[in-house]
Amino acid sequence: MLETIQASSLDAIEAYKLLTGVIVPRPIAWVSTLSAHGVSNLAPFSYFTGVSNKPPMVGINIGHERGMRKDTGTNILQTKEFVVNIAQWSQLEVLHASAERHPAEVSEIELLGLATTPSVHIKPPRIAQAPVQMECRLHQMIPFGDAGSEFYVGEVIAFHFREDVIDMTKLRVDSVALEPICRLGGPFYAGLGEKVKMAPRG
Repeated sequence: MLETIQASSLDAIEAYKLLTGVIVPRPIAWVSTLSAHGVSNLAPFSYFTGVSNKPPMVGINIGHERGMRKDTGTNILQTKEFVVNIAQWSQLEVLHASAERHPAEVSEIELLGLATTPSVHIKPPRIAQAPVQMECRLHQMIPFGDAGSEFYVGEVIAFHFREDVIDMTKLRVDSVALEPICRLGGPFYAGLGEKVKMAPRG
């Protein structure tokens, strides 16, 4: 027997709980930015996907919180730059801690004691221990719905990979070596789990 819920009966929080419980597992964009005043910011976002391969672009949904735009969204709109870091399983605790709310003048990167490395083309720093880092420039921000959801599309200007997660001769990423963190509903996370190789299509 199926339970039916009319979407029109849900408020924003209720709909969010259902969507994040159904759209699983989700990859996590660990986004580092700089404010217009030079304060570094770091936060994880699991409404994250690729949107184009030529040029390469990624998209991140950044919702409002208590009716206000989050620091990450504000920084991207002000500077037009951000880094998408992909954390590995061993970084789960610090990634989760970086989601905590702080005043705009507080740097999560400094607060958590994370090492950074300069980006090549943009100003926001990269998280040094993240096995993948993508330097991005804002291409477009698209607002959706009535609760402050904003979809930020960034063009990837440069990819940085830890050497053990990519075969440079084939440009093939080793997802197993990457050990990415997956987001589930609520406060739950997961690793890759069982992996199955299927025959190529076509």
